[in-house]
Amino acid sequence: MKVTRQLRISGRVQGVGYRYATCLAARRHTVHGWVRNRRDGTVEAMLHGDEACVMAMIEWCRQGPPAAQVLAVIVEEVSGEFDGFSERETL
Repeated sequence: MKVTRQLRISGRVQGVGYRYATCLAARRHTVHGWVRNRRDGTVEAMLHGDEACVMAMIEWCRQGPPAAQVLAVIVEEVSGEFDGFSERETL
């Protein structure tokens, strides 16, 4: 079953390669969507794919790349479909 989840990640997640690492992890997990920095210092991600793959990706986001210090990941169930995975401009 395909699902879509919107994530808001807070902590030390900007300036540590979080977006780039998220793109690589999403491709490894065959998850589609996007990731971007937000002006408030958080990272936002949209994840779409098989439920098990999206859940594995959410768990990855709770850790992030080695230099990140993730404090919280807020997950919302949303609708939408995506093809591929990309970095978007800061919002």
